[in-house]
Amino acid sequence: MSVKFDDKLPIYTQVVNIIKKQIVSGELKGGDKLSSVRGLSTSLKVNPNTIQRAYQELERQELTFTQRGMGTFVTKDEDKIISLRKEMANNIVEYFFKEMNELGFKSEDIKNIVVHKIEKGDN
Repeated sequence: MSVKFDDKLPIYTQVVNIIKKQIVSGELKGGDKLSSVRGLSTSLKVNPNTIQRAYQELERQELTFTQRGMGTFVTKDEDKIISLRKEMANNIVEYFFKEMNELGFKSEDIKNIVVHKIEKGDN
């Protein structure tokens, strides 16, 4: 897995976000086992402590759970995953509207652009 990390955000936060996207997109399903700390740190070329911190954060957010000696697994709680999906979608939409407003677009303009994009089928 090749990832280009952003210098503006802690790497562990970016790892958390990568795993959240994998969960929300269905790439990782409820009950799936995550890569080992060592395995993921090798594939991402980051310190194992960084991966461990990311896994701890995911567990704190109740998106994963650890079974001693077995590994770390994605939560089986579908409501939690649905909630995460909605939260991530809302964050993207809020960012989009903020940026569009800063460019001078009004709500009606934004709506027309989005509708046109959907109707055109370029999504």
